[in-house]
Amino acid sequence: MKKGTVIWIVIAAVVAMVIVWGISVHNRIVVAEESVTTQWANVESQYQRRTDLIPNLVSTVKGYAAHESQTLQAVVDARAKATQTTIDPSHLTEAEMQHYQAVQGEVSSALSRLLMVVENYPDLKANQNFLSLQNQLEGTENRISVERQKFNETVKVFNAMIRRFPNSIIAGYGQFTVKAYFAADAGAEKAPEVTF
Repeated sequence: MKKGTVIWIVIAAVVAMVIVWGISVHNRIVVAEESVTTQWANVESQYQRRTDLIPNLVSTVKGYAAHESQTLQAVVDARAKATQTTIDPSHLTEAEMQHYQAVQGEVSSALSRLLMVVENYPDLKANQNFLSLQNQLEGTENRISVERQKFNETVKVFNAMIRRFPNSIIAGYGQFTVKAYFAADAGAEKAPEVTF
């Protein structure tokens, strides 16, 4: 073989290897991004579960504490606002995540105020329907926490993958961007006390 032909074959082989490597990296990034999207759906699912419990909780409390209408309305309003707030998982920016967390925080705050009011109604605290809703709400809050933690771990893997060299070249070309984490809420270092 001529020397020129060998050089062209080597160059073609190197180019082919680079293309195959680039495709492989791109595909791994796509899979990691889909993992972030799936985990975000899991987080939203748990928030939706909490949102779905609120009407039953409000109607149960309303039967016992009808004059607490302002507190009940605050819960209903926070729930309505939360159901209207969504994030496209392909654009998980810091600002959007902070807004989403603020809206969900309003729901948590309204529920906390409602549950403090319940302390004034011993008959309500003994109601089986209320106790069941209370247990479901506690379980859902735990699930939200677990899913948020899994989400942050998934985002960490994705962000590290797209920022690592030479993957960053393929990520930049594919317009993959860093995803935002769930941040701890203000005062989150202190565990909330939920008493019924």
